[in-house]
Amino acid sequence: MVIDNSSLYRYDPDVPLVVPEVNPEAIDGYSKKNIIANPNCSTAQMVVALKPLHDRATIKRVVVSTYQSVSGSGKEAMDELWNQTKGMYVPGQEVAPSVYPKQIAFNVIPHIDVFLDDGSTKEEWKMVAETKKIVDKAIKVTATCVRVPVFVGHAEAINIEFEDFLDEDEAREILRAAPGILVVDKREDGGYVTPVDCVGDYATFISRIRQDGTIDNGLNLWCVSDNLRKGAALNAVQIAETLGKRVLKKG
Repeated sequence: MVIDNSSLYRYDPDVPLVVPEVNPEAIDGYSKKNIIANPNCSTAQMVVALKPLHDRATIKRVVVSTYQSVSGSGKEAMDELWNQTKGMYVPGQEVAPSVYPKQIAFNVIPHIDVFLDDGSTKEEWKMVAETKKIVDKAIKVTATCVRVPVFVGHAEAINIEFEDFLDEDEAREILRAAPGILVVDKREDGGYVTPVDCVGDYATFISRIRQDGTIDNGLNLWCVSDNLRKGAALNAVQIAETLGKRVLKKG
């Protein structure tokens, strides 16, 4: 049995793509190739937030803008952010972009992975395809993925349109009861979670839950998680643990 943390098998119809809080039953399909795929980091945290709300009110459409840390690109990207930041203050030590097409220090880059023919990037396409495979193929998803000068921790502004009305207070309680989620949503200074706050933590944090008055059944929320934990290593470990439990249960 292989739990694969690359993107190679994520879209293979014979390989389950699993976030244990969302679709643990998909693990049962691993026997076709003896592989279970781990999803993209930005997708993993979003679907943890979407699934309990989808179970209650059925999601029609999701509009997500991501604010993704440089650790998602690896150590060289983290070094580039660090060195460019230092170079801004030390004349003669400026560092030209290498990992990224533009300067990442004190900047944001609306470009993650390669561009596709329709103008979207592959990272944006991944969020669409993986959300459909993990949660529900009927959900419409549009994404704008942005790299930001943060070392660890991805953040997402998520706008959700439902089939049925869902009050923000009920949504808050649903999310509080959902596995893998911590709700920190106080309408006061600092009453929300930022990427710096989530580093080293296993949870997916939800803040800024509020009604979207521009559509009949809409909600906005802010979703933050350590992309090296839930977005990668932790989710793989959770898959292994869930697999073991399901195998033992079957005897």
